[in-house]
Amino acid sequence: MHWIKTGLLVATLCANSGAAAKCRQALALGLDVSGSVDAKEYRLQLDGLAAALTDPEVETAFMQMPEVPARIAVFEWSGPSAQRLLLEWTEIGSPDDLRRSAEILRGSQRKISEPSTALGRAKSFGGALLHSQPECWRHVLDISGDGMSNTGPRPQDIHPKGVVINALVIGGNSQETELPALAGYFQTYVIQGADAFVETALGFEDYQTAMIRKLKRELTVLVLSRNP
Repeated sequence: MHWIKTGLLVATLCANSGAAAKCRQALALGLDVSGSVDAKEYRLQLDGLAAALTDPEVETAFMQMPEVPARIAVFEWSGPSAQRLLLEWTEIGSPDDLRRSAEILRGSQRKISEPSTALGRAKSFGGALLHSQPECWRHVLDISGDGMSNTGPRPQDIHPKGVVINALVIGGNSQETELPALAGYFQTYVIQGADAFVETALGFEDYQTAMIRKLKRELTVLVLSRNP
């Protein structure tokens, strides 16, 4: 059995190997809650992700291989010692799983956290989270952020093994001209792996729309062949 994901070989399962796939993709999403993110922006980020998870086209992308479902987890991050798991690993086997995950995110409340921005630590935390799902074919870390790293290990020095890292870069309404430079920083120092990419949002108000674009791109699977 051969599956291809948007030009990337995800897995090859031989009929005589006895291997049983349990999960096609583990997707961990890390949300920036550093000092540059105010209370309104915090809610736009969490509620925007919740809405994106229940978008009809995203739901279709999740459901396209029901026999080998995807799994998701969500965490928030800021300083070197400030990472909090909001949604534990959840198998998405039905639209109800997406709706329940969205409700958990909508019900999450902000807690006091470190004000600094430790992108390197966010990468290592997300990598460790993904390594707890070894049976999944593909491991993808999403990091959302609105600024450059200013503490902890440098993001360019952290490379979780076997993990594709994508980014959603958020610009501010007063600094839209800086968004290309910030996206370039994430392109150079944060993302990694085959087909890794940077998505951009003009501001937190645009976060939901940008997240929908990103999830659809990450989850779309093209079945080229399925042979015994």
